[in-house]
Amino acid sequence: MASTQDEVDKPKSKRIFINHVDQFQGKNIAKYLARCVVGASLEEPEEEEDNASVTSSVLEIPKEGCYEVIGTLKDREKPKPDFVKELILFENKDQLYEYLVECDIIVYDITEDPDQIDEAVWAVSEIHSDLEKMEKPKMFILISTVMTWAKSKSLDPDDPDIPFTEDDYRRRKPHPNFKEHLSAEKTVIKLGKTNKAKLVTYTVCAGLSYGAEENIFHYLFKSAWHNAPQLQCFGNGQNCVPSIHIKDLAAVIQNIADSRPKVRYLIAKDDAQNSLEEIVKAVSTSLGTGKVKQITKEEALLSKDIEQADFDQLLVNLRMDSVFVKENMRIPWASEAGLVENIQQIIKEYKDTRHLQPLRAVVLGPPAVGKSTVIQQLCEHYKLHHIKIKDVIDEELENLQAKARRADAEDQDEDDDGQAQEAQEILDQINESKENNGGRVEDQFVIRFLRDRLKSMPCQNQGFFLDGYPKTLDQAKELFALEDEEAEEEGKASYDTAIMPEFVISLEASDEFLKNRVMNLPESVVAGTHNTEKELMRRLQEYRGNNTEDETVLNYFDELEFHPHRIDVTKDGSHMMKNTVERIKKTMGAARNYGPTPEELEEMRRQEEEDRQKKESEDKAERERKEAEESQERKNRQEEWASRLNEVKKEEYQLLQAQSIPLRNYLMQHVMPTLTQSLIDCCKARPDDPIDYIAEYLFQNNPQVD
Repeated sequence: MASTQDEVDKPKSKRIFINHVDQFQGKNIAKYLARCVVGASLEEPEEEEDNASVTSSVLEIPKEGCYEVIGTLKDREKPKPDFVKELILFENKDQLYEYLVECDIIVYDITEDPDQIDEAVWAVSEIHSDLEKMEKPKMFILISTVMTWAKSKSLDPDDPDIPFTEDDYRRRKPHPNFKEHLSAEKTVIKLGKTNKAKLVTYTVCAGLSYGAEENIFHYLFKSAWHNAPQLQCFGNGQNCVPSIHIKDLAAVIQNIADSRPKVRYLIAKDDAQNSLEEIVKAVSTSLGTGKVKQITKEEALLSKDIEQADFDQLLVNLRMDSVFVKENMRIPWASEAGLVENIQQIIKEYKDTRHLQPLRAVVLGPPAVGKSTVIQQLCEHYKLHHIKIKDVIDEELENLQAKARRADAEDQDEDDDGQAQEAQEILDQINESKENNGGRVEDQFVIRFLRDRLKSMPCQNQGFFLDGYPKTLDQAKELFALEDEEAEEEGKASYDTAIMPEFVISLEASDEFLKNRVMNLPESVVAGTHNTEKELMRRLQEYRGNNTEDETVLNYFDELEFHPHRIDVTKDGSHMMKNTVERIKKTMGAARNYGPTPEELEEMRRQEEEDRQKKESEDKAERERKEAEESQERKNRQEEWASRLNEVKKEEYQLLQAQSIPLRNYLMQHVMPTLTQSLIDCCKARPDDPIDYIAEYLFQNNPQVD
């Protein structure tokens, strides 16, 4: 009896169909629902502990009772995702329909691919026409877009800020390019009214989705991550853009599937009423340079990164409120306050999902060991920033001088004046320290400049290679130390994790090797650098003094468990130290940024094709050269053979001639006279048998020879 009760209490899974599980929305909704226990959203959340368990029940994969996702692919060559139980690779709609009728819930997203509109309408119409044959009730959920409201008239002309709600859905007017979406919405709602016991339909009007790897806002995140000088804002940017985190949209679908709400048209969006300019500014400030550039529609449409449909959606101006979702659904909000308020969390999610993690490394070693040569090639491979101390100091001094010059400008505001004054004070301190240190900038200023550079957005986004710095133990401790406030917090690392190199590479070589290397450099390369013989000896002596066996900068990293990778460059005889570069690549592994762009891939393909054709041409020329050589050699051999053959024949002829003289003489003397006479007599006698006559004659008249 107990076991029977357990079976009753055990959650039952349901089959849920989701189209295009390889696209942004379909994939993330399917992934979310595959981890949801059927009916989990109906449970009453209790205190904090239970709240955490509800959240975890969504994020973790329970053992049983979850939704079983059945899906289709837009790109059929892609493999089956792990979160999908079964893929439908149908050849015609009849095959697709066989799978659909086996599902309890059918979800069609028509926001990303307009071609799916007809399929969604066909699916709900077919199911509706076969309701009498179906034993189990069906639920159909259409995920549509706020663009079906884009041209709706304001509820109150005197107060345009009043938001639209689900109650106003009959007043909605679509954007001209989204009329088919509106038609699909109406069809779905209409077919759900005839037999509610067998078929219940819902239309979810979803705001522009964000989160995870990003979708419509991806062009912003990608541009900011790639350190674009300014992020583009289309139009004046004052339009209000309804939006929703993709996980929150998935949670709305989960709630509908669990609870079968009475309201059949739902608006799904977060609480924010952000303008496009606010969204662009938030992304630019938190991930990029902080600068925004407003561009016209014509300029925007010239960009390859944005499509017409995306452009239309980004320019939508709608104030909406998802009243039913907020009041009646239990949503474990990922971003209830909107994209701008949760920008740091959303950026982290974007980086994690796309595996965009900074790659930080430092390459140390004695002077002239080849640090810059190696780093330059590594930076090109990994798309990282090459941090040279001299360049950082020069650029920071230029920036300070530029700020200080603003102090004389009359049209600057108070903030700028304050910055200008501060810049001038720092410059005065640096100039004073240079006078006291033989023209060298003190470590405290160098480290300050360097920390600012390493904490800049480009270095924090992609990462960096530090070239030969820090040189001493004290410099390392000061550069990577935590700020005072951070150091007080418990449980934190004893170093600044935002700038600490993950890889420490030490290039090593003997002084004799380095002196010989520099001596063999061309005079044009050495002139004006530190690599003269006298200067090299001074720098080598300074380096060896700072890095004794007991006290070296490498010990600092070693103690923090960042164990240095030591490479002996004296064994590398390759051009541009290619072997050393390859060893470091193996140590550091794959890049952690975007793969090649379509343009770069095309360039790579073009280069590969050129290299292939060049190689084929070289191989062909080599074959032709070898064939010509073989042909000439064969001809020479034939001529030599013919020449030798002629000589042999000549020699044989001469030999035969020499050997035939005695025989001729014998014949002329002893045989020919008798034979000649026998022939003459035979002609006279004319016997019946001439041969017998001649033989008899020769026998009788044979001269006797001694």
